[in-house]
This record gives sequence, C-alpha cells and structure tokens, in this order.
Amino acid sequence: MLKVTFLGTGGSLPTTNRNPSAIMVNRDGELIMFDCGEGAQQQMMRAKTGMMNLSSIFITHFHADHILGIPGLVQTMSFQGRTEPLTIYGPEWVEEFVKFLTAMGYYKLKFEINAIRLKSGESIKRDGYSIVALNTEHNVPSIGYALVEDERPGRFDRDKAIELGVPVGPLFSKLHHGGSVEVGGRVISAEDVVGDPRPGRTIVYSGDTRPCLGVLKASDGADLLIHDSTLADNMIDWAKESMHSTAGEAAALAKKAGVKKLVLTHLSSRYSDDATPLLNDAKALFKDVILAEDLLVIEVPLSDD
Repeated sequence: MLKVTFLGTGGSLPTTNRNPSAIMVNRDGELIMFDCGEGAQQQMMRAKTGMMNLSSIFITHFHADHILGIPGLVQTMSFQGRTEPLTIYGPEWVEEFVKFLTAMGYYKLKFEINAIRLKSGESIKRDGYSIVALNTEHNVPSIGYALVEDERPGRFDRDKAIELGVPVGPLFSKLHHGGSVEVGGRVISAEDVVGDPRPGRTIVYSGDTRPCLGVLKASDGADLLIHDSTLADNMIDWAKESMHSTAGEAAALAKKAGVKKLVLTHLSSRYSDDATPLLNDAKALFKDVILAEDLLVIEVPLSDD
C-alpha cells in the first residue's frame, strides 16, 4: 500500500476549506508526514489516518504555515502514551526548531524527538524505500523530498520453472528472491526463471519553490508529483517575486519530467471561492492533473512494467 492523504492544501493563510500544508503518506502501515501546518492533527482525526505509527516528519522549510501543527501533534501523541521516538528531518535550523519545540509549554513529553538536518542529495534509507532530499528554490533555506521505493524482483515465469523440473512450492519463492536451487543434480538460478527487475514507485513533494532543476531531475518518470501551485499564470510576476510557482509552471515541469500524475497544492487564499483558473492553466499543458483538496486521498498503484 502507498496512500497519500492531503491534510492541508492551502497557501500561507488557512481558509474555511483549506488548512496549511500537511501531507500524510501511509506505506504499508508506516506513517510519514511531509510538512505539518496548523490544524494537522485535527485533519488526521477527520481523515482517520492515525498518528501513533508516525515515524517521521519531513519539513521542507521553516515558514510558520509548514510547522505550526507540530507542537499540538506531539503533545497529543504524548498524552496518548507514545513512547517511541519521533524524528524530524529538515534543512538548516531543524536542530534549533526541535530544541524550541521540546522546551515550550508546561508539559514533559514521554518520548524523544530527534532532529536530523538534510542537505540536497542526501537520503534516508528505510526498509524497502528511501527518502531523498532535493534542491528547491524558495526565499528561505528549503528542500523538497522524493520517496523512492527499491526495485522489485522481476516477474516469475512459473511455467518455465515447472518445465525445468522445479516442484511447485517453497523453491519458487527462493528463486523469485534471487536464490538458486538444485533439482535432479542440476542447478537452476533466478536468472533462468525471473525477468528483469521492475521499478518501485516514486512520489515527489516540492514544498514551496520556483520551478527548478532539482525537482525536475527527481521527478523524472515519477508516479506522483505534488508541486507548489500557489498562483494562476496571470500572476507569474508575483510568483517570481515570492519564490512560488504558478499552476502552469508546475504543469510544464511535470510534462518535461514525464510524470504519471500531477497534484497542484499550496493554493493561495485568493482562490478560496474558485480554484478552477489554476486547474485550467495546468490542463492546458498537462492532462493528468488534479487540484488538491483537503482530505483528498490518492493511492499510488504498482506499475505492471
């Protein structure tokens, strides 16, 4: 399972229908957050994502609309009896932020919070996937992230295995996972019955940024790109000045990178009543695009390739 829940999709200011930036990824039961804006824990309750299995929070930058949900969230998890450590990753200033976080308020957390600073190009290896930090261009130190799954074994040719004399059963699994087996005095290797490795899935989250090479490279062939789309194309001058992207710019990058699906997020509060101009700008360049809404859930399927 690889499921993305959009807890907050608004820009700098919350609105009646959009919370600030927060995204939850559920990968086979492990919860990972990217940014954690104000009100994130209530959105987690509404979406029924759970929170106690949250292993990590990856912060793109330290503007308030991307971090103000963390103090309340960690206090709630402490009240609920969490004892497992939580790791907060981020760019420059993440260590200072965690020190401030653990010092504020008259309460004592029942679990440890660790801070790890990441630079563009660095990665965190997990069981079956990695989180890679990528360069972005905003008006404060910032990074984006790519969740990149490991390659999967190739397709197992059951008929070929039987033809070679391998009995149906546990030897199939051994071969499929790269091992060799001996049958009737003959050694059969995985290469005899298993096709080429198949790619895992890739999700890219840009955070707040201008369109840039770091996001473009990380998004090459990605299954899902979640990109800053703060403004419509007719406000490109303001997007450049504030170091954000327009919806059309996000779509142009998605098209160039050959991504499978684009989600527009971090939408300015000026589009509270009608965000269709953003969607129209993007669809003029890239067809498989979705306008993010709070509590939207997207499941990323495995490729058949």
